[in-house]
Amino acid sequence: MKRSFWYGIGALLLAGPVQAQSLAGIWQGVEAETHQPGAYWPSVLRVQKSKGNELFGILYEEVGGKPGISVTFQMQGTRTATGMRLEHGDKLNETGRTFGSYWCDGSITFTYDAKLEKLTGHATYRPVGDCSVGTLTFYRVKLKSAATVPAGVESTLRVSGRNVLWYADADLKQPVNPGNAFRTRLTKTTTFYLTQGYYPTSQSAVVPITITVTGTPPKPTPTPPPPVATVRPDTVRPAPAAPLLTTTPVVLPTVLFRVGKPELLPEAGPALDRLAAELKDRPTLQLRVSGHADRVGEPDKNQVLSEQRAEAVKAYLVKAGIAAERISTVGYGDTHPLYPSPDVRNRRVEVEEMK
Repeated sequence: MKRSFWYGIGALLLAGPVQAQSLAGIWQGVEAETHQPGAYWPSVLRVQKSKGNELFGILYEEVGGKPGISVTFQMQGTRTATGMRLEHGDKLNETGRTFGSYWCDGSITFTYDAKLEKLTGHATYRPVGDCSVGTLTFYRVKLKSAATVPAGVESTLRVSGRNVLWYADADLKQPVNPGNAFRTRLTKTTTFYLTQGYYPTSQSAVVPITITVTGTPPKPTPTPPPPVATVRPDTVRPAPAAPLLTTTPVVLPTVLFRVGKPELLPEAGPALDRLAAELKDRPTLQLRVSGHADRVGEPDKNQVLSEQRAEAVKAYLVKAGIAAERISTVGYGDTHPLYPSPDVRNRRVEVEEMK
């Protein structure tokens, strides 16, 4: 954690190769609950197993909202009965250093949750300046379902992690699925590339998951021809989809934003496309978009950020063909959180039909 004589800020980031039955791996998360209200530090840890119960790795820390201020520490420690304990070692690199600022160091005791692949850490820092304690939360991506599936059979792949996105390519240009479960039908051995959107940083890693496919796909069962229609085609109408918009605010759960920015996350597209389609089907409808921010950082900046997020949604809809004058925006800053901060779900928008 970084401190200053006037206002200290810091972050813990850890990362490492995934190894079964061990804590070695890529861990990504955040540090909070220090004596600095509203401050947070996105985090990633690389840790590897040494001999016996010994562990070593790299700790990268980045100041929340200020990625240009960072530090890299060597870390070393041991496994414990409930997790591991790591000590800060040599400082390998530091960026954004200012006069009178410093990084806290000491020890971190982690408790491991194998079901969630989660580490909860309690840091005790050396008493330098206002360094004292901190709480860290990390997750890692790990395959939780079978690594081998039969060819051509629909299977559900499951992984751990927070805000997981699946890609078909290592360059992350072909997203294929959001979330911890992916139901798919594979015909050959396939590698997916996964990321976590939970407090991402410049050091966040891409985790490859390879699924081995065995056997040959089953032959398709011949489908009998459909019966001759007894009604005119133009008399058949599909059941209308339930309207998305009402006169009360509706949260768009997949329309989320990057930390400290009005930039939409990739998974926002389908929900906004559906919203645009409904607006086209209801040409007289007027829409209000409300932006919100997490209760992290300064309230004045969060107010501006919430307004920018509402405008980002408006810009998406206008680009999709909706007239700008049909859309009004408002920002509520961090005054209406839905979950205890920090939580990515507070960085959201709500939409409602205007009377």
